[in-house]
Amino acid sequence: MDRIKDSIVIRLIEQIGKHYQANISNRFIRPLLLQLQLDKNTWDQIELLTEKADIFSYQGFHLDELYRQIAACARFVEVARSGLIPNIRSKLAAVPSGSDKILREMAASNFVSNLQVFADLLNDLYENLVSLDKQGSTKKPPVYSQMPELSNVSRILTSR
Repeated sequence: MDRIKDSIVIRLIEQIGKHYQANISNRFIRPLLLQLQLDKNTWDQIELLTEKADIFSYQGFHLDELYRQIAACARFVEVARSGLIPNIRSKLAAVPSGSDKILREMAASNFVSNLQVFADLLNDLYENLVSLDKQGSTKKPPVYSQMPELSNVSRILTSR
């Protein structure tokens, strides 16, 4: 399959990046995110999707790379749900943030819903890519069906 240049996919990737930077990896939450048990490759894949997507939007995206980035983000969502959400308020209280106590509290209060919005956007992107993948693969199996790391992506992203 050629590079993905679908306008819906590009718009979703832009939305994911903006949402992640503003609501997930903001200055209050970022120090806690760095404590999550994720390997460097996973963080690199998340960064490619959420911060460096504009590099690829003109040339198009490679489908297999987008799938890997989505899988990494799904892993992030899974780890954040189990390792951060249960005690985010107490962890945030321990991080010095100067006079921004109200903003820090707001970030903590909204993290669960912001993480779910992130997961929903990722799932929308994944579903769009699977649809394009199925349409584009006439003689051979779709790419997603050949990538075992994608087997649980929808389940992870849609679980609450």
